[in-house]
Amino acid sequence: MQLKIIAIGKTDHSAILELQELYSKRLQHYIRLDWEIIPDLKNTKSLQENQQKSKEGEAILKKINTTDWVILLDEKGKSMTSMEFSAFLQGKMNAGIKQLVLVIGGPYGFSDAVYQRANGKISLSKMTFSHQMIRIFLAEQIYRAFTILRGEPYHHE
Repeated sequence: MQLKIIAIGKTDHSAILELQELYSKRLQHYIRLDWEIIPDLKNTKSLQENQQKSKEGEAILKKINTTDWVILLDEKGKSMTSMEFSAFLQGKMNAGIKQLVLVIGGPYGFSDAVYQRANGKISLSKMTFSHQMIRIFLAEQIYRAFTILRGEPYHHE
Protein backbone atom coordinates (compact mmCIF):
# COMPACT_ATOMS: atom_id res chain seq x y z
CA MET A 1 0.00 0.00 0.00
CA GLN A 2 1.05 3.57 -0.66
CA LEU A 3 0.03 6.61 1.34
CA LYS A 4 -0.71 10.01 -0.09
CA ILE A 5 -1.51 13.09 1.95
CA ILE A 6 -3.31 15.88 0.14
CA ALA A 7 -3.24 19.25 1.88
CA ILE A 8 -4.54 22.69 0.97
CA GLY A 9 -2.05 25.56 1.17
CA LYS A 10 1.70 25.65 1.24
CA THR A 11 3.57 25.97 4.50
CA ASP A 12 5.73 29.04 5.00
CA HIS A 13 7.00 28.04 8.43
CA SER A 14 10.39 26.35 8.26
CA ALA A 15 9.86 24.56 11.59
CA ILE A 16 6.69 22.89 10.30
CA LEU A 17 8.42 21.90 7.08
CA GLU A 18 11.37 20.46 9.01
CA LEU A 19 9.14 18.31 11.21
CA GLN A 20 7.02 17.21 8.25
CA GLU A 21 10.22 16.17 6.47
CA LEU A 22 11.58 14.43 9.59
CA TYR A 23 8.57 12.11 9.85
CA SER A 24 8.39 11.64 6.09
CA LYS A 25 12.01 10.43 6.09
CA ARG A 26 11.37 8.12 9.05
CA LEU A 27 8.39 6.63 7.22
CA GLN A 28 10.53 5.66 4.21
CA HIS A 29 11.51 2.52 6.14
CA TYR A 30 7.88 1.39 6.32
CA ILE A 31 5.81 2.76 3.46
CA ARG A 32 5.88 5.08 0.48
CA LEU A 33 4.41 8.45 1.46
CA ASP A 34 3.72 11.21 -1.05
CA TRP A 35 2.59 14.74 -0.21
CA GLU A 36 0.33 16.62 -2.65
CA ILE A 37 0.18 20.26 -1.66
CA ILE A 38 -2.55 22.25 -3.38
CA PRO A 39 -1.70 25.96 -3.51
CA ASP A 40 -3.91 28.39 -1.63
CA LEU A 41 -6.62 29.92 -3.78
CA LYS A 42 -6.04 33.46 -4.99
CA ASN A 43 -8.44 36.31 -4.12
CA THR A 44 -10.38 34.36 -1.49
CA LYS A 45 -11.67 37.57 0.10
CA SER A 46 -14.06 37.92 -2.84
CA LEU A 47 -15.33 34.34 -2.40
CA GLN A 48 -18.06 33.15 -0.09
CA GLU A 49 -17.27 30.17 2.15
CA ASN A 50 -19.14 27.68 -0.07
CA GLN A 51 -17.41 29.01 -3.18
CA GLN A 52 -14.00 28.56 -1.59
CA LYS A 53 -14.86 25.02 -0.43
CA SER A 54 -16.12 24.21 -3.92
CA LYS A 55 -12.96 25.45 -5.66
CA GLU A 56 -10.70 23.67 -3.16
CA GLY A 57 -12.86 20.56 -3.58
CA GLU A 58 -12.35 20.58 -7.35
CA ALA A 59 -8.59 20.77 -6.84
CA ILE A 60 -8.66 17.93 -4.29
CA LEU A 61 -10.75 15.67 -6.51
CA LYS A 62 -8.29 16.15 -9.39
CA LYS A 63 -5.58 14.59 -7.20
CA ILE A 64 -7.61 11.47 -6.36
CA ASN A 65 -7.69 8.32 -8.52
CA THR A 66 -10.83 6.23 -8.90
CA THR A 67 -9.19 3.30 -7.08
CA ASP A 68 -7.94 5.36 -4.11
CA TRP A 69 -9.36 4.80 -0.62
CA VAL A 70 -10.01 8.35 0.62
CA ILE A 71 -10.11 9.41 4.27
CA LEU A 72 -10.83 13.00 5.25
CA LEU A 73 -9.39 14.58 8.35
CA ASP A 74 -12.56 16.08 9.73
CA GLU A 75 -13.66 17.24 13.17
CA LYS A 76 -16.78 15.07 12.83
CA GLY A 77 -14.75 12.00 11.93
CA LYS A 78 -14.06 8.93 14.01
CA SER A 79 -11.67 9.45 16.92
CA MET A 80 -9.08 6.75 17.45
CA THR A 81 -6.28 5.98 19.83
CA SER A 82 -2.85 5.47 18.31
CA MET A 83 -3.31 1.71 18.72
CA GLU A 84 -6.66 1.86 16.91
CA PHE A 85 -5.16 3.96 14.13
CA SER A 86 -2.36 1.43 13.64
CA ALA A 87 -4.97 -1.34 13.43
CA PHE A 88 -6.92 0.77 10.93
CA LEU A 89 -3.82 1.09 8.71
CA GLN A 90 -3.10 -2.63 9.05
CA GLY A 91 -6.68 -3.38 8.02
CA LYS A 92 -6.32 -1.26 4.88
CA MET A 93 -3.07 -3.02 4.01
CA ASN A 94 -4.66 -6.43 4.60
CA ALA A 95 -7.63 -5.44 2.42
CA GLY A 96 -5.29 -4.87 -0.51
CA ILE A 97 -5.87 -1.13 -0.77
CA LYS A 98 -3.38 0.09 -3.36
CA GLN A 99 -3.32 3.72 -2.24
CA LEU A 100 -4.75 5.28 0.91
CA VAL A 101 -5.29 9.02 0.56
CA LEU A 102 -5.59 11.20 3.66
CA VAL A 103 -6.94 14.68 2.96
CA ILE A 104 -6.37 17.82 5.02
CA GLY A 105 -8.88 20.48 3.97
CA GLY A 106 -8.74 24.22 3.91
CA PRO A 107 -9.96 26.64 6.58
CA TYR A 108 -13.65 25.90 5.95
CA GLY A 109 -13.43 22.15 5.54
CA PHE A 110 -14.61 20.19 2.52
CA SER A 111 -17.16 20.62 -0.24
CA ASP A 112 -20.12 18.27 -0.53
CA ALA A 113 -18.46 16.67 -3.59
CA VAL A 114 -15.38 15.75 -1.54
CA TYR A 115 -17.54 14.34 1.27
CA GLN A 116 -19.41 12.24 -1.29
CA ARG A 117 -16.16 10.85 -2.74
CA ALA A 118 -14.66 10.01 0.66
CA ASN A 119 -14.67 6.49 2.05
CA GLY A 120 -14.48 7.74 5.63
CA LYS A 121 -13.51 10.48 8.06
CA ILE A 122 -11.01 10.56 10.91
CA SER A 123 -10.69 13.17 13.65
CA LEU A 124 -7.28 13.69 15.22
CA SER A 125 -8.83 15.71 18.04
CA LYS A 126 -12.00 17.43 19.13
CA MET A 127 -9.94 20.61 19.13
CA THR A 128 -9.37 22.68 16.01
CA PHE A 129 -5.81 23.06 14.72
CA SER A 130 -4.38 24.95 11.78
CA HIS A 131 -4.18 22.88 8.63
CA GLN A 132 -0.42 23.38 8.74
CA MET A 133 -0.04 21.91 12.24
CA ILE A 134 -2.22 18.94 11.33
CA ARG A 135 0.41 17.90 8.78
CA ILE A 136 2.90 17.31 11.56
CA PHE A 137 0.40 15.56 13.84
CA LEU A 138 -0.76 13.28 11.03
CA ALA A 139 2.76 12.40 9.87
CA GLU A 140 3.79 11.62 13.45
CA GLN A 141 0.73 9.43 14.03
CA ILE A 142 1.39 7.51 10.82
CA TYR A 143 4.99 6.96 11.94
CA ARG A 144 3.81 5.93 15.41
CA ALA A 145 1.32 3.50 13.85
CA PHE A 146 4.03 1.74 11.87
CA THR A 147 6.30 1.47 14.90
CA ILE A 148 3.38 -0.10 16.78
CA LEU A 149 2.77 -2.57 13.95
CA ARG A 150 6.47 -3.53 13.96
CA GLY A 151 6.64 -3.79 17.74
CA GLU A 152 9.28 -1.08 17.94
CA PRO A 153 9.82 0.89 21.18
CA TYR A 154 8.57 4.31 20.05
CA HIS A 155 5.02 4.05 21.44
CA HIS A 156 4.43 3.41 25.15
CA GLU A 157 1.10 2.18 26.40
